[in-house]
Amino acid sequence: MRDIQLVLERWGAWAASEGGNIYYAPVAAGFSGLIPGSRKSRAACCDDDGLVISSAMSVLKKKDAYLCMLLEWYYVNRMTLRGIGSKLGISLNQVVIRLQKAEGFIEGCLAALSVTLEMDWSHQ
Repeated sequence: MRDIQLVLERWGAWAASEGGNIYYAPVAAGFSGLIPGSRKSRAACCDDDGLVISSAMSVLKKKDAYLCMLLEWYYVNRMTLRGIGSKLGISLNQVVIRLQKAEGFIEGCLAALSVTLEMDWSHQ
C-alpha cells in the first residue's frame, strides 16, 4: 500500500519546479533560471512518475475540477488547510474531508492502472 500523501507531496514539488511545468507556467519561456530560487527545494518525484500522476490529475479535473483545484492548492501551491478553508468559506474539517476524497481518487486511478511508481521502490 503506497502513501498517497507522500506521492502527492513529491508530485507537487515536481509540478512546482522547472522540470514539472506540464500545465504550470510560473515563468515566461526563456526567462527560467535567470533569477536564483529563494525557496528551499522539496523532494520531488522523477519525470516518469510526475507524468503518470499528472495524467491522473487530468482525469480528476474532468470529473471534478473543484477537487483537483484543492489538490493543486495544497500540494503544488502549499496553501495551509486553514488558508484553503478560509478562502472557500468552509470549515477545516470539510477541507480535510474533501482532500481525502481527492487523494482517494488519485490513489484509485493509480491502483486501477496497476502503476508502479519509481518512488515506490525507494520506500520498500
